[in-house]
Amino acid sequence: MEPTPTQNVIVLDFGAQYSQLIARRIRECHVYCELLPHDTPLAELTARRPSGIVLSGGPPSVYQGDAPSVDPAIYSLGIPILGICYGMQLMAQQLGGEVVPGGQQREYGKTALRVTTPDTLFHGLSRELLCWMSHGDRVDGPPPGFAVLAATESTPVAAMADPSRNLYAVQFHPEVTHTPWGTEILRNYLLRVCGCDPVWTMENFRRQAVRAVREEVGPGRVICGLSGGVDSAVAAALVHEAIGDQLTCIFVNHGLLRQGEPEAVRETFAGHFHIPLVYVDAEARFLKALAGVTDPERKRKVIGQEFIRVFEEEAERLTDARYLVQGTLYPDVIESGSGKAATIKSHHNVGGLPADMNLKLVEPLRWLFKDEVRALGAELGLPEDMVWRHPFPGPGLGIRVLGEITRERLEILRYADAIVMEELRRGGLYRELSQAFAVLSNDRTVGVMGDQRTYAYFVVLRAVTSEDFMTADWARIPFDVLERISNRVVNEVAGVNRLLYDLTSKPPGTIEWE
Repeated sequence: MEPTPTQNVIVLDFGAQYSQLIARRIRECHVYCELLPHDTPLAELTARRPSGIVLSGGPPSVYQGDAPSVDPAIYSLGIPILGICYGMQLMAQQLGGEVVPGGQQREYGKTALRVTTPDTLFHGLSRELLCWMSHGDRVDGPPPGFAVLAATESTPVAAMADPSRNLYAVQFHPEVTHTPWGTEILRNYLLRVCGCDPVWTMENFRRQAVRAVREEVGPGRVICGLSGGVDSAVAAALVHEAIGDQLTCIFVNHGLLRQGEPEAVRETFAGHFHIPLVYVDAEARFLKALAGVTDPERKRKVIGQEFIRVFEEEAERLTDARYLVQGTLYPDVIESGSGKAATIKSHHNVGGLPADMNLKLVEPLRWLFKDEVRALGAELGLPEDMVWRHPFPGPGLGIRVLGEITRERLEILRYADAIVMEELRRGGLYRELSQAFAVLSNDRTVGVMGDQRTYAYFVVLRAVTSEDFMTADWARIPFDVLERISNRVVNEVAGVNRLLYDLTSKPPGTIEWE
């Protein structure tokens, strides 16, 4: 099921940590964009008929013997090209410019930029700007035919262009928030250089995706495994809009969900959208399988295997089902590096369903980033709490209860986590955070409540901000909010006498605690 945008900008990835961010920023300008490997054959690129091509940054030096490159013929296609950081240095080197090691004049972080030649890229911007630099090598002299557009104290060619060949390049990173006007650079490139129209919207995507699902599925029966997360929820709502009661959703409650989630899913899909829903209460089954299991990796395997068995049992009852809906997102496609899947494989995000089930995948979200999925969910009318729900792992609270999982310990964590969510929303912080949750320790600490000593569990609060979840920083939650959370958890949750706040970034830590 391919998207059908009238315009398509391609970002060629040279290994930069910001490559996905470039694609996201372009889409935020309402222009469709794909991220492809830098070594994508030229014939494949031209077959996609792109309106523009962006060469991303990357960690190598153009001097390295194995430095990634592109076919120099790309510069003669007439397709507008924008080089960013490494992409600029590569363009300069391949077209006869002078690229030199930065030595003592390397630039990292916020840097003053002076626009020397007003150009289409800098339309509407000041002559004196602050940008974000992250490079060792630099371009000392532009290739023949290029004009210098901007410079810094250490970099004589911080931006350059040859408008006659539609070639543009910048040494700084316009895609990061530390270049506050960077989106204007991308927008000028997209609209003024590439001639794109800003028509990539969730309203348009919704219409295209509904049509594509109908064409792909025809009269076939479809099943969807609901997890309660935003991806599967949006995928189910979209497919139901396309084919109605040909879709049946299966919701397996493994007993490891947050407070109120099973009820919310049933109300939303069976009650509000009137989507046929098979609800499976498998809490006792999962708790039995997890009894005595303490190793986090073993927990994951037990939960995953049990889920597969339950889902397969329910799917087999729907004997005429031919398709399976999955909430695969564009980052999954990028990271797998694979083409479109035709059958269920063990690595797919539904949890490793057996290939012999022979269900064909329907992945209506595979071209969307997470923020676009949320926008689509709002467009489809999903409840705000579901659309903006923080990421939640497949094993659920099973990996947030450290040590053995019991019904009692799950209830302790559920209550503590509910308090965390309530106070974050009360403080207006929930939407500002990328992910937040509580973790129940396996150890106990001494405390004093009234005139008595206690010996109870401690709860850890984890809250992070992140662009893409590849890296994350601990959230600076105001002290008054932390105080309210701590007081309520310790006072209201029986079995807990202490709350800790995790101040570890990723890396070196991970977001989850398991």
